[in-house]
Amino acid sequence: MTAEHTAPDAPAAAVQQQRRAPTLEAVAELAGVSRATVSRVVNDSERVSPEARDAVNAAIAELGYVPNRAARSLVTRRTDTIALIMHERSDTVFADPFFASMLRGVNHALTSTDLQLVLIQIQGDPQRDRALRYVGNGHVDGVLLISLHGDDELATSVSKAGVPLVMAGRLLTDDRVDSVDADNVGGARRAVRHLVTTGRREIATIAGPQDMSVGVDRLRGYTEEVQAAGLPGSADWIATGDFTEAGGRAAMERLLAAHPTLDAVFAASDLMALGALQALRAAGRRIPTDVAVVGFDDTALAPYADPPLTTIRQPVERLGEEMVHLLLRRINDGAGAGSGAGADPSAVVLPTELVIRSSA
Repeated sequence: MTAEHTAPDAPAAAVQQQRRAPTLEAVAELAGVSRATVSRVVNDSERVSPEARDAVNAAIAELGYVPNRAARSLVTRRTDTIALIMHERSDTVFADPFFASMLRGVNHALTSTDLQLVLIQIQGDPQRDRALRYVGNGHVDGVLLISLHGDDELATSVSKAGVPLVMAGRLLTDDRVDSVDADNVGGARRAVRHLVTTGRREIATIAGPQDMSVGVDRLRGYTEEVQAAGLPGSADWIATGDFTEAGGRAAMERLLAAHPTLDAVFAASDLMALGALQALRAAGRRIPTDVAVVGFDDTALAPYADPPLTTIRQPVERLGEEMVHLLLRRINDGAGAGSGAGADPSAVVLPTELVIRSSA
């Protein structure tokens, strides 16, 4: 017996052909244009007529063609990826609603783009150095940087590598980069002013870390407002926390030991305010009858505190969105070092507002 060899029938061959990924050449043939024209359309070049662009886009839709991202990056020198770097401890990132709100804002701003988001969390120097190498080796088109501490040179190092960067908050050094921030000074002043107008006269504060601009600025707002009101506001009325609930409780305990008759406290974050509420209840203080409490952020936890927390609302999600919008402008301008075409770095400051609830 001899084996019979038969060619695949026409329907089977057609199915096999359909399963193959459409190529750039197939798009060009269907659109009746050159391969180079298809490449220019895929890479958003302006050197294509409207008619040719329409024909190519129609062919892409009909064939289901998906551009090869790696090949496209060789032409555009873009990775279509941005990095969100958070310089913070893991327990802080996952416990503080601020970071979740920020991420929602960033994701919302990216939904209308083709950009991918890479999350990078760093703590010590080894992680910091790895992140800088990753960014500097061309793996991303730009960087969003959140929660920078002290005189860390990560922001300026990224900018010097020619990678566009936008920070949440300002640098504490003399270097300047693009930044988006809330009105921390004004918000803190508004919080203290509310306490003064409701009759409070011994107002302490739980300040944020002084190696971060947000901590520095909110303490500045407190200090300016108590001085304007002629109230005591020396160093022993200030206890520094770390933006955590536990840190707020410990700071409140120190303040009560130093000033047992204090009648109000401004905490530089809602989490620290929640810790302050715990310490006050444990000490037998009634809130707000004995001690009024104001926080900062207006996180999702604030309305459910016991009692519901009066706080300063900052638009955290919008802050994330504005950071993305500014970064995309810099990327499209082809600008590194935090500014474009010789322009000064931008410093966007978003407004804050007082939200009054039962705690003050």
